[in-house]
Amino acid sequence: MVLRHLPNVRSLKELSRHQRLLVLYTLGLVGIILFYTVVYNTGMRTLEGESHSIFRSFQTVVETMTTTGYGADSPWLTPWMNLLVVLMQLSGIAIGFFTLRLLVIPLFERTSINLENRLTAKDDHVVICEYRRDSDILLDELERLDIDYVLIDSDEEEATRLSNTGYQAISGDPEEVETLERAMIDDAALVITDAGDRNASIVLTALDLNEDLRLVSLTESARQHRALTEIGVDTVISPHSLIGRRLAHKATAAVTVPEGTAVGEDIEIREVLVRHGSPFHDTEVRETPFFEHPQLTLIAGWFKGDLRLPPSPTDRLTRSTVLVVAGPSDVIDEVREEVSGVRSVREHTNVIVAGMGEGGRAAINALSGDVSITTIDLNEDEAVDVVGDSSDPETLAAAGIEDATALIVTVDDDAIALLTIALARSLTDEIEILVRVTSNEKVRTAFSAGADYVLSIQQATARLLAREIYGEDIVSPLSQIRLVRTDAAPFAGQSLKEANEGAETGWVLVGVERDGTLRTEATTQIDGGDKVLVAGTDVMIQEFEEETTRS
Repeated sequence: MVLRHLPNVRSLKELSRHQRLLVLYTLGLVGIILFYTVVYNTGMRTLEGESHSIFRSFQTVVETMTTTGYGADSPWLTPWMNLLVVLMQLSGIAIGFFTLRLLVIPLFERTSINLENRLTAKDDHVVICEYRRDSDILLDELERLDIDYVLIDSDEEEATRLSNTGYQAISGDPEEVETLERAMIDDAALVITDAGDRNASIVLTALDLNEDLRLVSLTESARQHRALTEIGVDTVISPHSLIGRRLAHKATAAVTVPEGTAVGEDIEIREVLVRHGSPFHDTEVRETPFFEHPQLTLIAGWFKGDLRLPPSPTDRLTRSTVLVVAGPSDVIDEVREEVSGVRSVREHTNVIVAGMGEGGRAAINALSGDVSITTIDLNEDEAVDVVGDSSDPETLAAAGIEDATALIVTVDDDAIALLTIALARSLTDEIEILVRVTSNEKVRTAFSAGADYVLSIQQATARLLAREIYGEDIVSPLSQIRLVRTDAAPFAGQSLKEANEGAETGWVLVGVERDGTLRTEATTQIDGGDKVLVAGTDVMIQEFEEETTRS
């Protein structure tokens, strides 16, 4: 079996049960051979009167245990030496059978694999009961954050695939006590359920086994929140509703910091969308007024769905590029109008929502009452204004696509979503298109089709859960950026600009916090007693913290 990656092993505890067995087997075999070698060498010298090197004794022991021959030493004259050789022969046969059963037969036998043997020892870990959105994406997020987990999948074939790829996965029914016990539920700290109507049953079974568990449930409908909360679930997440609201907020605001995250009294972090009509369309980052503005810090940028933190000076701005900028709100407003182009993100007054599922309804509820909303869906409903396929030009025309300022696409079929984007963009180049896709692989395709902003259910859900588990303040679970405050001592004596010029790719010093005030001016000198606000990806923030701790 070829693993996707090997663990950074520091102790036997970090090995799976099967790996630990192999290590102990190897150490035991080496120990037996060395023991026989020393005893045989001593016996030949004291009992047989023949003195030869330890290496010849080693060769004879190996020949005897593998039943390949005895070299020039046989026959032996003393009973004790003959008894030792017989013991070595019997040991060799026993070890041979053990090796055959442990190593050889599993390689060729088409028998079911005991996935629990591959689990490493767990403590305060996360047990994930089913995951219906793309397990690889979530598990990659957890491993990047160094979070211990066990995934339970009722599909044996899928669980085996994940295990073969190197993930900590087992197969079984998470509603059954035996399955949860195999996932070491007694030692777990958190359980995540994503099993639809079975969520409640799994939660109740898990609490019976470990009443100290923290519980998070994913649901398709926000209507299940109250019921799940009443049976003991701590956090209920409805990804479709949350992303629908996020798309609505993107149509009316650019602030990325969630409520409760204080950056500074007058300092904000905002996203600036580069539209087709921007004078900076198809220019390099270094040519924008954000690049070396004395009061602003350019943190990151999304270029056709790829996050670059910080952006390279030579990265080109295209339609749908999103820049993340920190600084005084009034200064950002001034520069944003210059860069964004044809329209401010706060001016949407006529919005079309395509897809009236959970996400579409959440988007409508999040839009301001001053916004004119037209809804599209295949199914007739009192909340649907235009019944039809959003990828049909007649449907979009009936919804008033030419007069709309924004189109929010939350249809369940990614193929229909992509067709809707392309069609809408062909009908008008002035509209802002904000899209939800199911598959993470469709994000780039959606940008290529003409979308201005795209969120993936798979990636967004993984980010939301990672934030819930990690327990730290992340700027936006949908944007892949974290903010941390840390001591400024490693940067003392430098200006903010100098510190960022010497920074490693992947993190940016947003500002210097002094006397309760955050300063983002590039010329700000950093003192040892200051705090610095650092933005970066999960991995780079971890590396930044390790690097500054060492220094």
